[in-house]
Amino acid sequence: MAVKLRLVRMGKKKQPTYRLVAADSRSPRDGRFLEVLGTYEPRGASRANPETVLKVDNDKAVAWLRNGAQPTERVEKLLKASGAWDVFRGDVAPTAAAAADAAPSAAEAPVSAAGVEAPVADAASSDDAASVDESAPGDEAASA
Repeated sequence: MAVKLRLVRMGKKKQPTYRLVAADSRSPRDGRFLEVLGTYEPRGASRANPETVLKVDNDKAVAWLRNGAQPTERVEKLLKASGAWDVFRGDVAPTAAAAADAAPSAAEAPVSAAGVEAPVADAASSDDAASVDESAPGDEAASA
């Protein structure tokens, strides 16, 4: 059985939403499918929020791709947007993809290529020097 990853149209007239599914290639577009992998709302969730919404279970999608499922052109573009295609191709490891999305913590100081702290840390030290200069005139006024 040849499995395709494709979109199934849902929603009302003129307001399409799609399910991303794994289906037998011989079944009709809106027919029987094996598993739902995600949803795609090209017009957004509502008029107040018109941005395109894409929700994909990347683990399921990568599992189907590794088992030989062929995505349609549109689904391949959506998988690239969600990051599942990169994981499948091996460009990004599954754990590295999650780590890349996480922002570095504030406790970590950025380090330049030369191994010296970045100018951000130097700006903090210059602020300390400025605060010392500000406290010096105050000390003289307090003693006078």
